[in-house]
Amino acid sequence: MTFSLDILLIPLAYLIGSISFAVVVSKCMHLPDPHTYGSGNPGATNVLRTGNKLAAVLTLIGDALKGFFAVMLARVLLGDESLTATLSSWVLCGVVLAVFLGHLFPIFHGFKGGKGVATACGILFGVNWVLGLATLGTWIIVATFMRYSSLAALAAAVFGPIYFVFLFGFQPMGLALLVVCALLIWRHRSNIANLLNGTESRIGSKKTPS
Repeated sequence: MTFSLDILLIPLAYLIGSISFAVVVSKCMHLPDPHTYGSGNPGATNVLRTGNKLAAVLTLIGDALKGFFAVMLARVLLGDESLTATLSSWVLCGVVLAVFLGHLFPIFHGFKGGKGVATACGILFGVNWVLGLATLGTWIIVATFMRYSSLAALAAAVFGPIYFVFLFGFQPMGLALLVVCALLIWRHRSNIANLLNGTESRIGSKKTPS
């Protein structure tokens, strides 16, 4: 691809990221708009509050796959050197940030998006499967022992860029993943406050309906 066409991958990634599977799945399964109940967050956890586990699983898979698809599409079109070649790597960085920002601020859904955990996971697997697996493993370990989904997400967000540097050294993608990490932490600011004051719900705990 020429450089001018490469650049088009960035807005395309944003549009892919803007597809909110919480909204799409809810409409297809005749469930309420996820913005209108619970936390108002269009993500798998909030969709689960409807009691429809299938809808929550489909939302989780869809949000992860869109991150994975956008990155893999860019990698295929940019070539195998996209993680290290200067020009291609910066375009791929743009794709990573665009698909994540699309999820956070989706143009198709009034710029009201989710927190980005599943999409970030898909992005990491798209960049490198070992990176994705290591970060997912971090989430699983923290979630298993601490039983806080939000804390597990925060830990995984912090370690994701660290794992990348360990695997690939200091590359532009590390900076992009650091931005993703910062945005994910920012989106979890209410969860951080709840963790600090002891009101964050644990995995498997019964929550009173909002």
